[in-house]
Amino acid sequence: MPLSPDGPLVVSGDAVATSSWCDQARSGLTSSSASGFLLVLAATATAAVPGISAAGSTPESRRFTAAADAELVMLGPEAPRPHALPPLPAGVSPALISRVVLEQLPLSTMVVNAGVEVAPAVTHDRVGGCQAAACLSTGRALPLQQVQELFRWGEVFGQQWALKQPGALLVVGECVAGGTSTAAALLEGLGVDSRGLVSGSLRQPPHQLRQGLIAQGLQRASAPPTVLELVAAVGDPMQPLVAGLILGCGGASPILLAGGSQMAAVLALAMAMAGSRDQDLAPLLQFTALGTTRWVAQEKDSSLPLLLERIHDHLQLPQLPLAMACSLDFSSCNHPALRDYEAGYVKEGVGAGGLAIVANFAGLYNSQLASLCDQAMDRLYVGGQP
Repeated sequence: MPLSPDGPLVVSGDAVATSSWCDQARSGLTSSSASGFLLVLAATATAAVPGISAAGSTPESRRFTAAADAELVMLGPEAPRPHALPPLPAGVSPALISRVVLEQLPLSTMVVNAGVEVAPAVTHDRVGGCQAAACLSTGRALPLQQVQELFRWGEVFGQQWALKQPGALLVVGECVAGGTSTAAALLEGLGVDSRGLVSGSLRQPPHQLRQGLIAQGLQRASAPPTVLELVAAVGDPMQPLVAGLILGCGGASPILLAGGSQMAAVLALAMAMAGSRDQDLAPLLQFTALGTTRWVAQEKDSSLPLLLERIHDHLQLPQLPLAMACSLDFSSCNHPALRDYEAGYVKEGVGAGGLAIVANFAGLYNSQLASLCDQAMDRLYVGGQP
């Protein structure tokens, strides 16, 4: 199919390099039946801090967010699902967008449990012995051994993907309630000034509350930490797994990190790890891109472009990270929960932005995608429960 004319917006990176990555991704999508979507589930007790997250209206409901989102992605909106979607202050889970895209594309879908409190009732891989992270404010979020195991799991996955599906597009999404706060903590620990730049599920990101937690966590952490010790201090289980995947793949296939601030932090982590191992950064950056929504990329209370610029400058990367945003628009949708996205609620998650970009690559217009999401909302409530 032809490339949709309302395709992704460039957020960061050289236009020529971005165009080259898109050509590689489009080729990997159309010439290989092995392209896939990996959804990484994780949890952090940071999500239980009042006022830190809107990925569920209450701390208790956020314990089920990852399981419910994975079940919606894998089973669909009308199917019976063991875990209902947590109630939100506004909007609907971005897992709905992801499911709609996956119904249209020939992507194999995989789910991995990197450490959650409640496992999804769908087929998934699990990193052995891994658990949800403690609050980042403790300075002891994860055992170092678990972080190392997560990194190794991701690295092996990336190596196997590059070996078995060379050139195939791999889209990586995440579901981590409270994950933008651990992303901000990781970036600050790496020395990247991310204050006021990291987005979040709340309509207005809780910058001041986050900074207080980060200051506590970094003060309580053992210093000076190595990169993985930093993750163990203030991170979450998703971060080392996806960073390992990037390094394991080694630039052999195009990778789309489907997300905003959280994936920016993961990319920074991967680059810091690669640098510590004298791994060539250039192919990693050339074959890895971020894909998010315009609701994140154009948010007034955060700045993904500036965040990526600061990552580039501080880590002295050979090129600006590549990042794009889908121009999906819900302003004409029938369902208020979808129109809430236009008012600044929810914004991103579960790979929604990146998958919408891949839908553009496959020729799906954003107006078509919005209409399909409207229809999926009808299906979501057929059974009487979200």
